[in-house]
Amino acid sequence: MELLADKLRPNCLDDIVGQKHLVSKGAVLYNLVQNKKLFSMILFGNPGIGKTSIANALVKELGCRFRMLNAVINNKSDFDVVIEEAKMYGELVLIVDEIHRMNKDKQDILLPYIENGLIILIGLTTSNPYYKINPAIRSRCQIFELNSLSVGDIKGGLLKASKGLPKCKVDDAALSLIANLSSGDFRSALNLLEIAYYSSEKKHVTEDVVKTINSKPILVGDANGDGHYDLISAFQKSIRGSDVDAALYYLGRLIVIGDLDIIYRRMNVIAYEDIGLANPGMGPKVRAAIEAAEMLGLPEARIPLSVVVTELALSPKSNSAHIALDKVLDDIESGSTGDVPPWIKTSSPLYKYPHNYKKHWVKQQYLPDNIKNKKYYEPCDNKYEANLNKINKEMKEE
Repeated sequence: MELLADKLRPNCLDDIVGQKHLVSKGAVLYNLVQNKKLFSMILFGNPGIGKTSIANALVKELGCRFRMLNAVINNKSDFDVVIEEAKMYGELVLIVDEIHRMNKDKQDILLPYIENGLIILIGLTTSNPYYKINPAIRSRCQIFELNSLSVGDIKGGLLKASKGLPKCKVDDAALSLIANLSSGDFRSALNLLEIAYYSSEKKHVTEDVVKTINSKPILVGDANGDGHYDLISAFQKSIRGSDVDAALYYLGRLIVIGDLDIIYRRMNVIAYEDIGLANPGMGPKVRAAIEAAEMLGLPEARIPLSVVVTELALSPKSNSAHIALDKVLDDIESGSTGDVPPWIKTSSPLYKYPHNYKKHWVKQQYLPDNIKNKKYYEPCDNKYEANLNKINKEMKEE
């Protein structure tokens, strides 16, 4: 049986839900249709926000001969068939879903035909094309990003869709709940509406009916794909930016997804990359919180995690130590190295043992001659490092 989401696939840009920046009057895709011209393009954005619908609407409004393939499912011979068909008719639009997963063989056979215009490519992807799509393909396409759909966009689309269901009655509260549960995924919203319609008494979709089917929102950012990496990035950047509310929010998102391992790894990185010498006690605290979370398991694991993430966000920040080491590594990789000074070589009689001197320090060159005046470490402005440097300076004063 054909699903409602497929049955209601738009045939024109006017039927697209949201994406007004691309499809409304005067917008770029609207103007392409008005001028009866189509170019190779990549449409990217979260699942269920209209990539396939826009591609279908474009080819149908323009009356283009087209084929749709999936970069994973369809093999090289399927792409060969499309090319032969394009040669036969002079031009063909090829819609490729999951284009970021297209392997080199498929890319190689397509490239010359995209180049000469025999094939107009419309690639669809949830991944950022600037990172995940081969530059050779990307350079031949215009890239358009689709925006997340608002609750209002989805409610309007659902209301229109409900009219395609015989004798369907749907309450406004039910529409609002479905729209909120879908988290911007219109395809998911349509599927939930259809299930609620067929599972309800007298085909009356109420809020209670929807709740019996689904009461948890869809979260963009499962353990695969760019959405997940975006959450991880947002988590660390919120802590680095000392926004405790945002840090806890993204922690919550990652907990709901259930990816405790990435939470643990990221907190460990943050303790040393972003907190560093401004609060060196955070490393052991993070380790202790992770051990507590592991021992407790969910849902109680959220408690020690919430405490340590709050402290990470509120803590003073310093990246001075790892920045200093990065400078060292850059110098080593560029060849800026030298011989170890003879007096600090193994068993050298010239070595001055610092503990034999006042304040356990003696002036002595440790860096190779060619970089002996190099300064890698630059302290950040925080109390702990200021105190360290004060002690170090006092120790070296004669």
